Amino acid sequence: MAGSESGSGRENARTPIPLPLAAEQGCPAGPDAHLSADLSEYEKKEKCGIFGVAGPVDSVERCYYGLYALQHRGQESAGIAATDGREINCHTGLGLVADVFSRSVLKELHGAAAIGHVRYSTAGSNRKCNAQPILEEYVDGQVAVAHNGNLINAAKLRAEYQKYGHIFYSTSDTEIVIHMLAKPRHQEKPDPLGHVLRHLQGAFSFLFLFKDRMEAARDPWGFRPLVIGKTKDGFYCVASETCALSSIQATFIREVEPGEIVTISMDGQQLSSRYFIDKPEAPAHCAFEHVYFASPSSTLFGDTVMMVRQRMGRRLAIENPVDADIVIPIPDSGRSAALGYSKQSGIPFEEGIVPNRYVGRSFIQPSQQLRDLAVQMKLIVIPEMVRGKRIIVVEDSIVRGTTTRGKILALRRAGAREIHMRVSCPPIRFPCFYGIDFPTPTELIANGRTVEEIRDFIEVDSLAYLSLEGMLACLGRPKESYCTACWSGNYPIPVDESLSKFGFERNQMKMF
Repeated sequence: MAGSESGSGRENARTPIPLPLAAEQGCPAGPDAHLSADLSEYEKKEKCGIFGVAGPVDSVERCYYGLYALQHRGQESAGIAATDGREINCHTGLGLVADVFSRSVLKELHGAAAIGHVRYSTAGSNRKCNAQPILEEYVDGQVAVAHNGNLINAAKLRAEYQKYGHIFYSTSDTEIVIHMLAKPRHQEKPDPLGHVLRHLQGAFSFLFLFKDRMEAARDPWGFRPLVIGKTKDGFYCVASETCALSSIQATFIREVEPGEIVTISMDGQQLSSRYFIDKPEAPAHCAFEHVYFASPSSTLFGDTVMMVRQRMGRRLAIENPVDADIVIPIPDSGRSAALGYSKQSGIPFEEGIVPNRYVGRSFIQPSQQLRDLAVQMKLIVIPEMVRGKRIIVVEDSIVRGTTTRGKILALRRAGAREIHMRVSCPPIRFPCFYGIDFPTPTELIANGRTVEEIRDFIEVDSLAYLSLEGMLACLGRPKESYCTACWSGNYPIPVDESLSKFGFERNQMKMF
């Protein structure tokens, strides 16, 4: 593809609450809608979640439920765009789905088709201007776009357009797509959208809402998941994960294929497909979706996430056995792997740590002292479960290592005699440029450090990771089908490692 125009479910995720919204019932909907957040969010953030449905009169409400089910994929902002066939209206805001949308807002967004987005920033900071869907109007009409992924050539494309006087109002990589769609020369093409997508590089699962249709597209490598469903009353819908389909009692039909554009009619009854590439690339599905990001109830790249995580736990026990009294997970995303480890090893599974679901997100606290306090409050150790025992602690991954160290110290204070950390994926040594907000290489604890050095830092009696080969063996597709760049450093698409998620930031944009 041309590089420029010139050339993790959480385990036990809670069921979406019915309308009217909990906030209107006096319930603590904000923190509760945070689902099962845990300390690891301070180290790594999900990408984004997208959902769309066409046809039903209550498409906006169904979109709300779909986003609620995808809340684990993004908790910085949320938005819904809807069309009645004449115009598109959109509402976005910072915060959780239940905080951004009241009953009155949903009523104003009436329409026969709607797309929605929940966001964590992988390109651009957490500002209102970066919330999606992005809605703009150009000579051919209105378009709203919701994006999950990261465009690695967005900076180059943006610079080209700025030379010709284009003004960008956000710091998100997604905005460039609308500028490209609006270009008159592109509008003259037989397939303007397909032409634009051929210029993009990186990871993208897109939902586009036009006044008369909805279109879904997936990058040629299939980095990010995107699935098609059908509701009980016969309307097509599209989502990042199958758990969102289940939230509106829709049936999974198939994935949007890499390099495919799927068009859904306004009435939601017709689905057509075309490809914007001549031949598919080698697939590069994100394996970290299975390790951490996706809901355990979802089917992802052909595998049920919970079953994959249990297989990872079993393989971890085979590769890295240790004698202990109990196996405990780091809630919530380590639970399935810990259960698998327990089943394979025969060591009893116990819940030694309880998550406090009503603590706000630690990484948005205004000072380090308050962030540390929020971290301590999020996971509460049960002393009676760990005191005097040799424990195996199963974690899905370790990124910076700072919060992992805090968890271990809490277990020590509670009286654990021995602590053996087992991690259900390999050491993360390289940053992700395809839609995961991992830190820079210098912030990754495994970058340039041995396992023993990491063990010393987090202060455990032993530390072991699942091997890359062992992890890939737990997945249903051939190992060549997955992106492992964050572990191996082998990037499917060449990247400029100086890229930053804040590359578009300008001091004067603080007004947003």
